[in-house]
Amino acid sequence: MGYDFDLFVIGAGSGGVRAARIAAKLGARVGICEDKRLGGTCVNVGCVPKKLMVIGSRYPADAADAAGFGWDFPAPKLDWERANHNREREILRLNGIYLRLLENSGCTVVSGRGSIVDAHTVQIGDRSFTAANILIATGGRPRRPDIPGADRGISSDEVFSLPTLPRRIVIVGGGYIGVEFAGIFRGYGSEVSLVHRRNLVLTGFDDDIRVFLGEQMTGQGIDLRLGCQITGIEKTGDALRVTSTDGHTIDTDVVLWATGRSPNTAGLGLERVGITLGTRREIPVDDNLQTSVPSIYACGDVIGRVALTPVALEEGMMLAHNLFGGQNRTMNYELIPTAVFSRPSIGTVGMTEAAARRAGHQVTIYRSSFRQMKHTISGRNERTLMKLIVDKKTDVVLGCHMVGDEAGEIIQGLGVALKAGATKAIFDDTIGIHPTAAEEFVTMRTPVAE
Repeated sequence: MGYDFDLFVIGAGSGGVRAARIAAKLGARVGICEDKRLGGTCVNVGCVPKKLMVIGSRYPADAADAAGFGWDFPAPKLDWERANHNREREILRLNGIYLRLLENSGCTVVSGRGSIVDAHTVQIGDRSFTAANILIATGGRPRRPDIPGADRGISSDEVFSLPTLPRRIVIVGGGYIGVEFAGIFRGYGSEVSLVHRRNLVLTGFDDDIRVFLGEQMTGQGIDLRLGCQITGIEKTGDALRVTSTDGHTIDTDVVLWATGRSPNTAGLGLERVGITLGTRREIPVDDNLQTSVPSIYACGDVIGRVALTPVALEEGMMLAHNLFGGQNRTMNYELIPTAVFSRPSIGTVGMTEAAARRAGHQVTIYRSSFRQMKHTISGRNERTLMKLIVDKKTDVVLGCHMVGDEAGEIIQGLGVALKAGATKAIFDDTIGIHPTAAEEFVTMRTPVAE
């Protein structure tokens, strides 16, 4: 049977675009559809605009820190409208780049929401397209709790469109999104409260990192309300009144829901072809990213594995090479470096201490906390934490964790070392770059007492 395309991709985010481009370059006829802006969550309402806000929010602190080095500046004055305009201009530039990349690769780009009619047909509005293979790469969407007044809050999708900087903001959720926006808005000068149902932020990260970051956030004036949940939001005059299970109320201008994201599977027509969703509404796939329907694949956040842009990119590239390049690769989800752009930032790769112990490793722990050189002069009471987890028997470094300036930049290189199986002896034998914070990773010699 002749199909319109060899591959049709539903969703033009990181994974979908990468798969489409690689497949087209390998000679496949490729179609791709998107009902919003090209680039998906990361480009439009995720990594890119958020990182730009992180950068922008740090200038007041940089100006204050400069005083210790002899620089005096006028009091910073924020033009929120200009900041939003310039950020939006950059997003539009990236949207255009994505379109050109797809078109220059030979892909057919269709605007609209795709749904699956059968194992080889995608419907977009009143048009239908057939394909030998279909890839679902529709990403995720923010979750909101089912409580009274929940619709009075905004999600991370809307936070980039705030017309004015809120004087007060309540952020609900202590994961990546919550702690990053807490640092962003505090940096811009807002009064920030972060409410989280657990007793520490960043569930799944190393406990030392979680405790340390919480202390640093509190030191910045962020009001951490841990171990409680929001029960309702009411309108009171020009403000919102937030109630929680700890019996307290908070009056605020904006409530930001940062309570997680769900796979974006609604309306895809999966039931028509017999694809049953998982317990978290994700699309189950095998090691080859294939669903229960042999001609239909899925990648990225919609499969509910590791919701990181570089992972989606790798999944999309792997799938294209497997389908059209004669390869038979599978994804390796171990030792994925990641960063949280909190203040201070976090970089981590490998096992947490708790995970290493659960896996049966006997471990030696190295940990160092110090004030970076900059702050010995700036006077800012911000500290850095570094931690290594080492297998006692093999001396292999199982995990590297950091809280401090440019943590992501430093951990990226250590991710290569861990992938190569580096031992603590190799770390010790590596000459440090002085004076840097990064050198601490190769100069820690004394284990933490057990």
